[in-house]
Amino acid sequence: MAPRLVDFTAGMLASLPRADQRAVGELYVRGLLMDGARTSMQPMAERLGVDHQRLQQFVTSSTWDATAVRRAVAGWAKDTIRPEAYVVDDSGFPKDGKASACVARMYCGALGKTGNCQIGVSIQMVTDAASLAANWRLFCPASWDDTTLDDPAAAESVCHRRARAGLPDDVRHREKWRQALDMLDQMVDEWQLGKLLVTADAGYGDITAFRLGLEDRGLDYALAVSPDLSAYPVDAVPTVVPASGRGRPSKPRYRGPASNLKALALTAGRDACTEVTWRTGTRRSRGNPEAQMRSHFVAIPVRLANRDIPRADDGTLPVRTLLVEWPPDADEPSDYWLLSLPVGADLTGLVRLAKIRWRIEHDYRELKSALGLDHFEGRTYTGWNRHVTLVCLAQAFCTLLRLDPKVPAPA
Repeated sequence: MAPRLVDFTAGMLASLPRADQRAVGELYVRGLLMDGARTSMQPMAERLGVDHQRLQQFVTSSTWDATAVRRAVAGWAKDTIRPEAYVVDDSGFPKDGKASACVARMYCGALGKTGNCQIGVSIQMVTDAASLAANWRLFCPASWDDTTLDDPAAAESVCHRRARAGLPDDVRHREKWRQALDMLDQMVDEWQLGKLLVTADAGYGDITAFRLGLEDRGLDYALAVSPDLSAYPVDAVPTVVPASGRGRPSKPRYRGPASNLKALALTAGRDACTEVTWRTGTRRSRGNPEAQMRSHFVAIPVRLANRDIPRADDGTLPVRTLLVEWPPDADEPSDYWLLSLPVGADLTGLVRLAKIRWRIEHDYRELKSALGLDHFEGRTYTGWNRHVTLVCLAQAFCTLLRLDPKVPAPA
């Protein structure tokens, strides 16, 4: 594999200005791919037989642009795996100390609880057969943004922390969903990757401003949502209260209280559901020898109720598609998605797109367990971004090998 790795990294690292930088970049990726319990710099250097300071200098203080490398890898993924969707997600990086860039006490999925960690927001490019973690942002908590603090002494202390961790001045506290929109803008507009359907879990799907941001950008979505989101049935009609001749004329609005997604799904009933097989899995059984992934679903047109959702001139809320999974042995639905696609679209296609974010579980398992995504021990903002970028380059090389027709394994 060595010649293929050299050729592949040479193309992905072509933006690096010097040949020696590209050589060390290939060495770093090689170290990530080698067997070993840890892929932090010293263990990697020992396996490679080089001085670890050579790797450390390349990642922490050498002059090269990680964003340009990500753009190259994402462009390769566009042409090679032909992605169908962008998946928005975030992941925790547990940390022991407090000096690493943007570390704070936050909920960490890797720990399953609130703990000391960094949070990385990611955009994955996915199909059912292959995927790539293409773009990243390190989440900056409010405790790392001196502009959010009123106490001058506390603000000065945060300034010192930012300087030690090398945070650029434009890296400020910004909600994760806003960072996701920023990355989508970068990928669609700057990197020219094209518009794809966007999927995410309910942590993003429940946020009205995130959904509206996608709509403003002309991006379709299939977002997991919570069942308690307020909504009206599609046939609900805003009405006007007759004017008495005094004061401002009444505007059309929905007079009754809104329901919620769970209630609308229960009203539709289990009998409205259809069995759907959306892909083939890996767990074969006597009852399911082909490992077909199947369950029961129904698509329902709804009107989400929220004061921030723009209304038409006649006061009507826009229609969106509620996709509900209702397993045949369950008393009520198990999962809910909100889609911008029309309810009349092919149900199997809607289900497959809503479920396509399963690929990120494969990504995070490979990125963390095999390639050392969360093994970086440096403290700087630049170092974190470069390590993450090189890990994703290593993931792209693994995908290249799995796509090889000589290898009898799924990508």
